[in-house]
Amino acid sequence: MNQKFIEPKKLLDLVVSSAQGKKAMNVVALDLKGISLVADYFVICHGNSDVQVQAIATDIRKEAMSAGTTIRGIEGMDSARWVLMDLGDVIVHIFHRDEREFYNIEKLWSDAKVVEIV
Repeated sequence: MNQKFIEPKKLLDLVVSSAQGKKAMNVVALDLKGISLVADYFVICHGNSDVQVQAIATDIRKEAMSAGTTIRGIEGMDSARWVLMDLGDVIVHIFHRDEREFYNIEKLWSDAKVVEIV
């Protein structure tokens, strides 16, 4: 497949839109530029069931691949308690509702600016 570069902010918008399209709950985007070398953005959201968590991840993967993004890795699809997707400039955390509260990733990255989601 022919890979093309997609701007980090455009990839962020694609991920957020895809998650919202699958009714992801409490979608938060964090701007990590200048804070972490891992990625430019984190997207954090949750689903209310294993099936919803998997559906959110599957749709994000499909949309990212359609846009030409290389999926560097996806972990946690089998258990669907915390799916981690590495899209390069954007890292996506899709939690099951209970795990999101427990891990509280937003607090760990409290130095990051929250990106306004429209």
